[in-house]
Amino acid sequence: MIHFRSNLTVAVGEAMIEMAEAGPATYRRGFAGDTFNTAWHMAQILDAALPVRFVTKVGTDSLSSDFINLLDADGLDISHIGRVADRTMGLYMIELDGAERSFHYWRDTSAARLLAEDEGWLTEALHGAGLIHVSGITLAILRPDARARLISALATARTTGARVSFDPNVRPRLWPSQEENRDAMQAMLNVTDIAVPSFDDEAALWGDASPAETTARLRDAGVAEIVVKNGAAPVTFWDGAQVGEVPCAPVSDVRDTSGAGDAFNAGYLAARLAGHDPLLAIASGQKMSATALQHFGARIPAGQVPALAGSKPQLDVR
Repeated sequence: MIHFRSNLTVAVGEAMIEMAEAGPATYRRGFAGDTFNTAWHMAQILDAALPVRFVTKVGTDSLSSDFINLLDADGLDISHIGRVADRTMGLYMIELDGAERSFHYWRDTSAARLLAEDEGWLTEALHGAGLIHVSGITLAILRPDARARLISALATARTTGARVSFDPNVRPRLWPSQEENRDAMQAMLNVTDIAVPSFDDEAALWGDASPAETTARLRDAGVAEIVVKNGAAPVTFWDGAQVGEVPCAPVSDVRDTSGAGDAFNAGYLAARLAGHDPLLAIASGQKMSATALQHFGARIPAGQVPALAGSKPQLDVR
């Protein structure tokens, strides 16, 4: 069982300006991004009372300032959000077809692409973390040398007791080639303690035939704790002692699937940091994900983030 030296979470990655549909030809401006979504939700789970730091870089423009002010108002640690004068935040627009979504991105001048230029600054940003959360998108937006600096900083943090969680969150369009994508993912797995992948991503990148095959591959890579999300299908897990499946309860009134996996990560990781075992953590992740599905945009509205789950789910142990 994984233990954490502190309950401080440090999430590293890109936040973007989000334009989400709010009605016919009407959009609502917000902020989102996979590791940011997870960090923000974790900070709003009041019964967990977890300190959360978000590490990124943004511009010096008014929208970037609005983003920092939002995080500060919502209780996140903003001490390591760097400002870059000639860059700004990326932007994306969500297009809905029923509850399913597609995305349009504008991120070439995103300041977050520079978050790993200075390994000293990055090492300082990770200091004191019990858990560091990173995604495949974090890796993808960085140049290869910056990606290597980030992985080196994570390796250093692990030697002083930090644990690293990783959501591969595969986005092929962000990678020059599948080979570079795979190489980066494999290098990241070498410094990963908790993996929270989505099966469809793993099947597309690695050709895995089932969540069990994904779990076995990640175990072979040395990952100590694995939770494989699979949409409405059961969650497959490895907790260091057993492999099992946890069914997902049906969700009514699904409005938007954006950010559901990030919300799951938040519930799962918050529960683990709060001292709960992986089964109760999976129940918390499912509760968070279900709530996210019932709202538009990638984040649950402030004040509506649910508490951690109070009971363990049914499971099928194999």
